[in-house]
Amino acid sequence: MQSQTETKAGKVLSKNEKWELIKKRIKKNKLIYLMILPGLLYFFVYKYIPMYGLIISFQDYKPYQGIMGSQWVGLEHFKRLFADPDFWMIFKNTLVLFGLQLIIFFPVPIILSLMLNEVRSMPLKRSVQTLIYIPHFMSWVIIVSITYVLLTMDGGIVNGLLQQAGFQEVNFLLNPDWFRPMYILQVIWREAGWGTIIFLAAIAAVDAQLYEAAKIDGAGRFRQMWHITLPAIKGVIVILLILKIGDVLELGFEHVYLLLNSSNREVAEIFDTYVYTAGLKQGQFSYSTAVGFFKGLVGLVLVVIANWLAKKAGEEGVY
Repeated sequence: MQSQTETKAGKVLSKNEKWELIKKRIKKNKLIYLMILPGLLYFFVYKYIPMYGLIISFQDYKPYQGIMGSQWVGLEHFKRLFADPDFWMIFKNTLVLFGLQLIIFFPVPIILSLMLNEVRSMPLKRSVQTLIYIPHFMSWVIIVSITYVLLTMDGGIVNGLLQQAGFQEVNFLLNPDWFRPMYILQVIWREAGWGTIIFLAAIAAVDAQLYEAAKIDGAGRFRQMWHITLPAIKGVIVILLILKIGDVLELGFEHVYLLLNSSNREVAEIFDTYVYTAGLKQGQFSYSTAVGFFKGLVGLVLVVIANWLAKKAGEEGVY
């Protein structure tokens, strides 16, 4: 018996009719599907196919034996992870850095977008946008190198100014207390401008008649921003927040690794650097894969929960 599907118009379609309708839609929008094909191929090749390698997190993987020939050990590597004395330190450090990104960094692109939207001089607006976009195209190596030149005690500009002002030099690079402020300031400097692109695009889609009506009612610029602009982009903010929550344990290896040293390890070691140390430096491939599997699973669970809460609050969510 053929399965049946009901269309929006109320007509019941058979399975064959449904496939014919899908084919017609694909044919009609073939250029759009062709445009998204490279993105789909990227995710398939670099995100889905490598998931096959997660099998080794349940094995005592030996490269010369291969995935199919390595001994199966079940959940031994996960038990070892949770029993590791460093696990809770790494978990705490990762959550703290993520919390700083969520509380301090995430609102910055929104605030910048709202401020840029209020600039009426287009040359000034474009100049400011260009200036705040530029750091995004610098690698973390360059960003950290600039920070090193500014903050080092060996001829650093900041410490030189402190000395001239009569203050004592501060070891910013080795002092654990300065790691987190330095980390979040670097993230804001590099990524805040790039993050405004999506919010400015969302703001541009707001109906101009709403602002005209607000002006007639006597609303000033701040009230227009608070009662029109922010509610209009609320859906975009929620979606980006959900996606951000999914990266709770995915802070990026390169940035933290470049700042990491023996003096600040207690506050700087995160899962990404731990995976690198255990997997590539020490050759514990199965164990490091188990750590990565744990990271991905936590992110997936948090995305599902955040999306469910968003829908409960009346937002669309990501799916």
